Amino acid sequence: MTGTALVLGGGGYTGIGWETGMLAGLVEAGVDLGTADVVIGTSAGSIVGAQLTSGRLTPDELYARQLAPVTGETAARMGTPALARFAYLALRSRDAVDFGVRMGRLALAARSASGPSRRDAIARRLVSHDWPARRLMITAVDAATGRRTAFDDTSGAGLVDAVSASCAVPGVWPPVSIGGKQWIDGGVHSSANADLAAGYGRVVVLAPVAAGGGPIATARAQGAALARRGARVCVLVPDRASRAAFGRNVLDPAKRAAAARAGRRQAMEHAEGVRAVWEE
Repeated sequence: MTGTALVLGGGGYTGIGWETGMLAGLVEAGVDLGTADVVIGTSAGSIVGAQLTSGRLTPDELYARQLAPVTGETAARMGTPALARFAYLALRSRDAVDFGVRMGRLALAARSASGPSRRDAIARRLVSHDWPARRLMITAVDAATGRRTAFDDTSGAGLVDAVSASCAVPGVWPPVSIGGKQWIDGGVHSSANADLAAGYGRVVVLAPVAAGGGPIATARAQGAALARRGARVCVLVPDRASRAAFGRNVLDPAKRAAAARAGRRQAMEHAEGVRAVWEE
């Protein structure tokens, strides 16, 4: 196996901040994950991946954006009742596809924020609306069939639409229409979707959400499966200090700066481990 893969998992606004801080901190320590042959982004990770691969801003410049005052975005809320319902549906599901169908029904029936305003917010957050030259894969789940797909520059979907679909948390934001189908958050299938890095020899996974449940595989479990196939793998999840920085609502943009700072600090602690995987 050859090549490098960077996997960026989901995790709301705080996940965006933490991943951006991790990437900037690793560059500061001499490890540039932006050189990956493929970047695989899910939900929050789709935004970070699109920003990173655009080539228009350095990781440090992207980090600085996370520290800037929040404008034009308000906190969404995914409270305890919603999380409990998600967990209940996961435990009742046979597999990730069945869970996707159940979550798709929830998303299609929910009253969520309007589609155009959400898409506009995603568009403002991205530094480019064009697919990058470097390979970028953006995950989303078909709300009708529950099946995951990975959009890329060959799929016919625009980058803004693909990222919007990957970030469409059921019950919080509406499904996104692409190619006559309705798509929901890629994190419904897996918080990281690290299995898509199969075939790459060196894989680093940044996973703001460490937990799984029911049919939903954890990033660590997916990383372990890749390692059993012969890949060198490093899976990083938030430490206690980073989780404290996230607070109780990962969908609160006011928490992104603290999450970014926490990610940058944590990166310094893991730089050598990442280097051992990433460099020949």
